Amino acid sequence: MVIKVFLASSSGSTAIKKKQQDVVGFLEALKVDYTQLDIACNEENRMWMRQNVPEEKKPANGIPLPPQIFNEEGYCGDYDTFFDAKEDNSVYAFLGLPPPPGSKEAEQADKAHIVENGNHADENLDDSIEVPEEERNGDAHVEEEQAEEADEEGGEGGEEEEAEEEAADGEAADEETAGDEAPAEAEEEAVEETDEAQAEEEEQEEEDLQSEEEEAE
Repeated sequence: MVIKVFLASSSGSTAIKKKQQDVVGFLEALKVDYTQLDIACNEENRMWMRQNVPEEKKPANGIPLPPQIFNEEGYCGDYDTFFDAKEDNSVYAFLGLPPPPGSKEAEQADKAHIVENGNHADENLDDSIEVPEEERNGDAHVEEEQAEEADEEGGEGGEEEEAEEEAADGEAADEETAGDEAPAEAEEEAVEETDEAQAEEEEQEEEDLQSEEEEAE
Protein backbone atom coordinates (compact mmCIF):
# COMPACT_ATOMS: atom_id res chain seq x y z
CA MET A 1 0.00 0.00 0.00
CA VAL A 2 1.29 3.40 -0.99
CA ILE A 3 0.42 6.55 0.91
CA LYS A 4 -0.20 9.47 -1.42
CA VAL A 5 0.21 13.05 -0.22
CA PHE A 6 -1.10 15.72 -2.59
CA LEU A 7 0.88 18.94 -2.19
CA ALA A 8 1.23 22.34 -3.85
CA SER A 9 4.93 23.00 -4.24
CA SER A 10 4.47 26.59 -5.37
CA SER A 11 1.69 27.61 -3.00
CA GLY A 12 1.76 31.23 -1.92
CA SER A 13 0.00 30.42 1.37
CA THR A 14 2.31 30.15 4.35
CA ALA A 15 -0.32 28.20 6.31
CA ILE A 16 -0.63 25.57 3.52
CA LYS A 17 3.16 25.22 3.30
CA LYS A 18 3.43 24.72 7.03
CA LYS A 19 0.71 22.09 7.03
CA GLN A 20 2.37 20.23 4.15
CA GLN A 21 5.73 20.27 5.92
CA ASP A 22 4.09 19.00 9.11
CA VAL A 23 2.52 16.02 7.35
CA VAL A 24 5.64 15.09 5.37
CA GLY A 25 7.95 15.51 8.34
CA PHE A 26 5.78 13.31 10.57
CA LEU A 27 5.53 10.54 7.95
CA GLU A 28 9.31 10.59 7.55
CA ALA A 29 9.75 10.41 11.33
CA LEU A 30 7.51 7.32 11.41
CA LYS A 31 9.43 5.90 8.42
CA VAL A 32 6.21 5.48 6.50
CA ASP A 33 6.60 5.02 2.77
CA TYR A 34 4.70 7.73 0.91
CA THR A 35 4.63 9.52 -2.44
CA GLN A 36 4.34 13.27 -2.96
CA LEU A 37 2.05 14.33 -5.79
CA ASP A 38 2.31 17.98 -6.81
CA ILE A 39 -0.95 19.58 -7.92
CA ALA A 40 0.65 22.93 -8.79
CA CYS A 41 2.72 21.58 -11.65
CA ASN A 42 0.52 18.66 -12.65
CA GLU A 43 -3.06 19.28 -13.68
CA GLU A 44 -3.83 15.58 -13.73
CA ASN A 45 -2.89 15.28 -10.07
CA ARG A 46 -5.04 18.30 -9.28
CA MET A 47 -8.08 16.84 -11.04
CA TRP A 48 -7.63 13.40 -9.52
CA MET A 49 -7.39 14.86 -6.01
CA ARG A 50 -10.50 16.99 -6.41
CA GLN A 51 -12.52 14.10 -7.85
CA ASN A 52 -11.57 11.58 -5.13
CA VAL A 53 -12.08 13.71 -2.08
CA PRO A 54 -15.55 12.77 -0.75
CA GLU A 55 -18.19 15.45 -1.17
CA GLU A 56 -18.88 15.63 2.59
CA LYS A 57 -15.17 16.34 3.17
CA LYS A 58 -14.94 19.21 0.70
CA PRO A 59 -15.17 22.83 1.87
CA ALA A 60 -18.14 25.05 1.08
CA ASN A 61 -16.68 26.22 -2.24
CA GLY A 62 -16.16 22.59 -3.31
CA ILE A 63 -12.40 22.94 -3.88
CA PRO A 64 -10.27 20.92 -1.43
CA LEU A 65 -6.94 22.44 -0.47
CA PRO A 66 -3.66 20.57 0.04
CA PRO A 67 -2.42 18.61 1.80
CA GLN A 68 -4.82 15.75 1.05
CA ILE A 69 -3.83 12.21 2.04
CA PHE A 70 -4.80 8.92 0.38
CA ASN A 71 -3.97 5.25 0.85
CA GLU A 72 -3.87 4.04 -2.74
CA GLU A 73 -7.36 4.99 -3.98
CA GLY A 74 -8.85 5.28 -0.48
CA TYR A 75 -9.26 8.69 1.08
CA CYS A 76 -7.63 9.15 4.52
CA GLY A 77 -8.27 12.82 5.25
CA ASP A 78 -6.96 16.37 5.17
CA TYR A 79 -4.57 18.12 7.53
CA ASP A 80 -7.12 18.66 10.28
CA THR A 81 -8.05 14.97 10.53
CA PHE A 82 -4.36 14.05 10.27
CA PHE A 83 -3.56 16.41 13.16
CA ASP A 84 -6.33 14.89 15.30
CA ALA A 85 -5.01 11.39 14.60
CA LYS A 86 -1.50 12.50 15.56
CA GLU A 87 -2.76 13.90 18.85
CA ASP A 88 -4.61 10.63 19.59
CA ASN A 89 -1.63 8.41 18.68
CA SER A 90 -3.72 6.85 15.91
CA VAL A 91 -1.87 7.95 12.76
CA TYR A 92 -1.46 4.37 11.52
CA ALA A 93 -5.18 3.79 11.85
CA PHE A 94 -5.77 7.11 10.04
CA LEU A 95 -3.49 5.95 7.21
CA GLY A 96 -5.04 2.46 7.13
CA LEU A 97 -1.75 0.82 8.10
CA PRO A 98 -1.01 -1.74 10.85
CA PRO A 99 0.95 -0.15 13.73
CA PRO A 100 4.46 -1.54 14.24
CA PRO A 101 4.99 -3.73 17.31
CA GLY A 102 6.03 -1.83 20.39
CA SER A 103 4.56 1.49 19.27
CA LYS A 104 2.11 3.41 21.45
CA GLU A 105 -0.60 2.89 18.88
CA ALA A 106 0.03 -0.88 18.91
CA GLU A 107 -0.27 -0.93 22.70
CA GLN A 108 -3.51 1.03 22.54
CA ALA A 109 -4.84 -1.34 19.89
CA ASP A 110 -4.02 -4.32 22.12
CA LYS A 111 -5.81 -2.72 25.06
CA ALA A 112 -8.83 -1.94 22.91
CA HIS A 113 -8.85 -5.53 21.66
CA ILE A 114 -8.70 -6.83 25.22
CA VAL A 115 -11.59 -4.62 26.31
CA GLU A 116 -13.71 -5.70 23.34
CA ASN A 117 -13.09 -9.41 23.75
CA GLY A 118 -12.76 -9.42 27.53
CA ASN A 119 -10.46 -12.46 27.41
CA HIS A 120 -7.58 -11.09 29.45
CA ALA A 121 -9.95 -9.16 31.69
CA ASP A 122 -11.83 -12.36 32.51
CA GLU A 123 -8.57 -14.18 33.16
CA ASN A 124 -7.40 -11.44 35.54
CA LEU A 125 -10.70 -11.54 37.36
CA ASP A 126 -10.47 -15.32 37.70
CA ASP A 127 -6.97 -14.99 39.17
CA SER A 128 -7.78 -12.19 41.58
CA ILE A 129 -11.05 -13.57 42.99
CA GLU A 130 -10.70 -16.36 45.46
CA VAL A 131 -13.22 -19.09 44.82
CA PRO A 132 -14.52 -20.68 48.04
CA GLU A 133 -13.39 -24.22 48.62
CA GLU A 134 -16.99 -25.42 48.53
CA GLU A 135 -17.42 -24.07 44.99
CA ARG A 136 -14.08 -25.41 43.78
CA ASN A 137 -14.62 -28.92 45.15
CA GLY A 138 -18.36 -29.02 44.61
CA ASP A 139 -20.15 -32.11 45.86
CA ALA A 140 -16.89 -33.74 46.95
CA HIS A 141 -16.41 -31.20 49.71
CA VAL A 142 -20.02 -31.62 50.85
CA GLU A 143 -19.57 -35.39 50.96
CA GLU A 144 -16.41 -35.00 53.03
CA GLU A 145 -18.24 -32.80 55.52
CA GLN A 146 -21.09 -35.31 55.73
CA ALA A 147 -18.61 -38.13 56.29
CA GLU A 148 -16.90 -36.15 59.06
CA GLU A 149 -20.23 -35.46 60.73
CA ALA A 150 -21.12 -39.15 60.51
CA ASP A 151 -17.78 -40.07 62.08
CA GLU A 152 -18.35 -37.59 64.89
CA GLU A 153 -21.83 -38.98 65.53
CA GLY A 154 -20.45 -42.51 65.42
CA GLY A 155 -17.72 -41.52 67.88
CA GLU A 156 -20.25 -40.01 70.25
CA GLY A 157 -22.46 -43.12 69.95
CA GLY A 158 -19.43 -45.33 70.64
CA GLU A 159 -18.56 -43.33 73.73
CA GLU A 160 -22.12 -43.66 75.01
CA GLU A 161 -22.05 -47.42 74.40
CA GLU A 162 -18.74 -47.72 76.25
CA ALA A 163 -20.15 -45.73 79.18
CA GLU A 164 -23.20 -48.01 79.30
CA GLU A 165 -21.00 -51.11 79.20
CA GLU A 166 -18.83 -49.77 82.02
CA ALA A 167 -21.93 -49.00 84.10
CA ALA A 168 -23.27 -52.52 83.47
CA ASP A 169 -19.94 -54.04 84.45
CA GLY A 170 -19.96 -51.98 87.64
CA GLU A 171 -23.44 -53.14 88.56
CA ALA A 172 -22.48 -56.76 87.88
CA ALA A 173 -19.42 -56.38 90.07
CA ASP A 174 -21.56 -54.91 92.87
CA GLU A 175 -23.99 -57.81 92.55
CA GLU A 176 -21.14 -60.33 92.68
CA THR A 177 -19.72 -58.60 95.74
CA ALA A 178 -23.13 -58.59 97.38
CA GLY A 179 -23.52 -62.25 96.44
CA ASP A 180 -20.17 -63.06 98.02
CA GLU A 181 -21.06 -61.19 101.20
CA ALA A 182 -24.43 -62.96 101.59
CA PRO A 183 -22.99 -66.52 101.87
CA ALA A 184 -20.36 -65.24 104.26
CA GLU A 185 -23.03 -63.78 106.53
CA ALA A 186 -25.03 -67.01 106.32
CA GLU A 187 -21.98 -69.03 107.28
CA GLU A 188 -21.30 -66.74 110.25
CA GLU A 189 -24.91 -67.10 111.42
CA ALA A 190 -24.72 -70.86 111.06
CA VAL A 191 -21.50 -70.98 113.08
CA GLU A 192 -23.05 -68.81 115.76
CA GLU A 193 -26.13 -71.05 115.91
CA THR A 194 -23.92 -74.14 116.17
CA ASP A 195 -21.90 -72.60 118.96
CA GLU A 196 -25.07 -71.71 120.84
CA ALA A 197 -26.43 -75.22 120.41
CA GLN A 198 -23.21 -76.75 121.68
CA ALA A 199 -23.23 -74.35 124.66
CA GLU A 200 -26.80 -75.38 125.48
CA GLU A 201 -25.90 -79.05 125.16
CA GLU A 202 -22.93 -78.59 127.45
CA GLU A 203 -25.09 -76.76 130.01
CA GLN A 204 -27.65 -79.53 129.79
CA GLU A 205 -25.01 -82.18 130.30
CA GLU A 206 -23.66 -80.31 133.33
CA GLU A 207 -27.14 -80.08 134.79
CA ASP A 208 -27.70 -83.78 134.16
CA LEU A 209 -24.40 -84.65 135.86
CA GLN A 210 -25.31 -82.48 138.88
CA SER A 211 -28.70 -84.21 139.15
CA GLU A 212 -27.09 -87.65 138.97
CA GLU A 213 -24.59 -86.69 141.67
CA GLU A 214 -27.35 -85.37 143.90
CA GLU A 215 -29.36 -88.55 143.46
CA ALA A 216 -26.27 -90.63 144.23
CA GLU A 217 -25.76 -88.81 147.47
